[in-house]
Amino acid sequence: MLAGLVERARQGDEDAFAALVSVVGDRCLAIAYRILRDFDLAEDAVQTALVSAWRELGALRDTAKFEPWLHRQLVHACYAEVRRSRGRTLRLVEAELAGPWSDDYLTVADRDELERGFRRLPAEQRALLVFRYYLGLSVPEVAQHIGVPLGTAKSRLHYAELALRAALEADARGADRRKERPA
Repeated sequence: MLAGLVERARQGDEDAFAALVSVVGDRCLAIAYRILRDFDLAEDAVQTALVSAWRELGALRDTAKFEPWLHRQLVHACYAEVRRSRGRTLRLVEAELAGPWSDDYLTVADRDELERGFRRLPAEQRALLVFRYYLGLSVPEVAQHIGVPLGTAKSRLHYAELALRAALEADARGADRRKERPA
């Protein structure tokens, strides 16, 4: 079904592209939010990626690879939003975005700790972790969706995991120090 919509959209069918957007739009928004940690920036990145996808759809050779192709555009749009918003204070908005990386089983404290650690990572590392753990993609699929060679994806994912672990440990040490201080 998706491949048929992509093919019709490639031929200029705006209704087919609108149908495609309704199928993939929410997932793109969830991905962008998880990378950017800001709902307004995520919406802007998705809008940018979708406009870019509409303009460049004719260049897509394999309609079966539409989603990885779109996700690459989305990741680049997220990176552009980060560059554009540097210097501004990011406003974090709680969004209920369901997905495989469900927060249902985490306590509020665990969620807060993970959020603080995740926020400390650069967008490039957050993107890798989102595709790997939120979407549950294999490392080769992550490489395809991010648009990098497999070895590069493996290496960057390894360093992203180390960075997240270090951020969580640093946050835990800071919490321990705050507990030790007399009131």
